[in-house]
Amino acid sequence: MKLFKTTKGILLQDNKSIYRLNDDWDELINQKNLHSYLSAKLKKSEAIDDTEFDAIINTQLQAPIGKQELWAAGVTYLRSRDARMEESKSSGGADFYDKVYAAERPELFFKALPHRVAAHNTEVYIRKDSSWNVPEPELTLFINSSGEVQGYTIGNDMSSRSIEGENPLYLPQAKVYERSAALGPCLFVPQHPLAKETTISIIIERKGKKMFSDSIQISRIKRSFPELAEFLFRECEFTHGCFLMTGTGMVPANDFTLEKGDVVDISIEGIGTLRNVVAYNESKK
Repeated sequence: MKLFKTTKGILLQDNKSIYRLNDDWDELINQKNLHSYLSAKLKKSEAIDDTEFDAIINTQLQAPIGKQELWAAGVTYLRSRDARMEESKSSGGADFYDKVYAAERPELFFKALPHRVAAHNTEVYIRKDSSWNVPEPELTLFINSSGEVQGYTIGNDMSSRSIEGENPLYLPQAKVYERSAALGPCLFVPQHPLAKETTISIIIERKGKKMFSDSIQISRIKRSFPELAEFLFRECEFTHGCFLMTGTGMVPANDFTLEKGDVVDISIEGIGTLRNVVAYNESKK
């Protein structure tokens, strides 16, 4: 099942049928046994046709986040470890990433409050004071207030690699700024956990030309999702649950950086495609 958050309410897609739900987003997604709860709601919900569904999705779609915080896990793929070791070599921070990849404790960091999260088909920003910017395609977990993984969405963890490479302590500035993250297009709530063979893919286009593409299976993630959730919830409470990006295994070559107008498509089997256009925050001169 897929939940779509829109300006006019919530839509639930089950196979080829679409239903309108009159629920509060935060209360709905934080229900225990969410898939079973949604299945029971289908019998009481109003169905809409494909034409109305398409019109709503094209004009009213929001990121599938309400009052939740967005967190992220780093160095969960070998490729990510290697890339961050390379970018931090000159600052002497390369060893940190090698050690955290092998450590018992994962790297977890705060990424965004809801108002800084971009939706599908909207802009994500790159920093003007960074010379090296990349998107990071990530499977993103929704974890309820009890610490249980209930659903999945697609995440884009925008990163300023030149800033992080200067010093690992600059990580918050490299990661946290306006529209530095995107989520969407929906919250996927399957009956069973995602298969390890599930593939994540990315395509970056510039003026219609493909600049980068890659794909990877989530089986390449070093840490389990319950493990990541357990560490995040050890000393934090999330009244409405939270979202957790699980890291990236796809990194463009070091000579690539995003430019204004680039289009980033991130797809995950079973969930869909998250599309964003790269821009600058023009309110900051």
